[in-house]
Amino acid sequence: MSSDYYDLLGVSRTASDDDIKKAYRKVAMKYHPDKNPGDQEAEKKFKEITAAYDVLKDPQKRAAYDRYGADGMNAHGGGFSSSGFDFQGDFGQTFSDIMDNLFGGGGGQRERGSHFQQAGSDIRVNLEITLEEAFQGTASSVHVSTPVACDDCKGGGAKGGAHPTTCQVCHGRGKVRMEQGFFTIERTCHGCSGVGQIISNPCRSCHGSGRVKKNRTLDVKVPAGVDEGTRIRLNKEGEAGLRGGPAGDLYVFISVRPHKLFKRKEHDIFCKIPIPFAKAALGGDVEVPTIDGSVAVLKIIPGTQNGQIFKLKGKGMKMLRSTSRGDMLVEVSVEVPVNLTKQQKDLLEEFVKISDSKNHHPESTGFLKKFKDLFDSKKNS
Repeated sequence: MSSDYYDLLGVSRTASDDDIKKAYRKVAMKYHPDKNPGDQEAEKKFKEITAAYDVLKDPQKRAAYDRYGADGMNAHGGGFSSSGFDFQGDFGQTFSDIMDNLFGGGGGQRERGSHFQQAGSDIRVNLEITLEEAFQGTASSVHVSTPVACDDCKGGGAKGGAHPTTCQVCHGRGKVRMEQGFFTIERTCHGCSGVGQIISNPCRSCHGSGRVKKNRTLDVKVPAGVDEGTRIRLNKEGEAGLRGGPAGDLYVFISVRPHKLFKRKEHDIFCKIPIPFAKAALGGDVEVPTIDGSVAVLKIIPGTQNGQIFKLKGKGMKMLRSTSRGDMLVEVSVEVPVNLTKQQKDLLEEFVKISDSKNHHPESTGFLKKFKDLFDSKKNS
């Protein structure tokens, strides 16, 4: 494969600028990556002809190439590698030329539009709800103060809805280039401050920005099953774009207020309830409140110990975007009676006399045995 720039484009050394441009368009269309997806050889060839065109389209670079060749230009400070690719010079402008030549200037138009119409920023707000609202879902509202499209200029920034004019300094690019020798410097256009458009008669309400600040109240639908940190997006309800640009989004972050009775862990609900020691010993039914507002009956088995946990299946939180529910885990706290009457004390003392500690208090008996064994082992040692 020839490395001579003229041979790569298929033109003679006396070819005019128009001939070089036409030849480049033809060969670039042939080897463009979009027309040869996955073809590495075509991609390599496309880069080579682009590098060749970048030199030959510029009179100063072409003269230096004719005199020194690619390697000679590199040695004389032209900023070219030995392979002929210019990554320090005007490659960005060459790529813009590629877009203009292949697609009729669409790339440049998109660039000007991106300068002129800037998208608005996203906004975050917090919304606190109760655990019951997180379970059932709720409709709420948030208050925000954000830039919105100006009514007087319809978001365009010009008085009376007039259209802005293209900046004559940068021709709508928002940037200007300064070339000195083989070096190119790109800066923000001083004529339009990088916007690419000029508004000769700005709107008085928004001073040409196309937006004004306004207090708004937005409705938020909170689905059932949301948890702490759940994010709800309100599309296009963020800041309005600059000079008619698209609006950003508004994100509502959910926080759940602590509950007096319940604690949540993912989809399960935890609850701690006290029960009389007699019911813990004898067993029985206990009514337990649930997150959905109903009352569930918990069956206490005889001999229930303090801290024992019972599960009420399907009595927990609703799952987001599902009909399923988590479980409710109930921890019992055995309550020791206080302010006993003489009769009650006598009955308890009688119970102690007739009780067999090994059968009636296995945990205490086991603990005392372990303690005795530990004491004996230390005494023997």
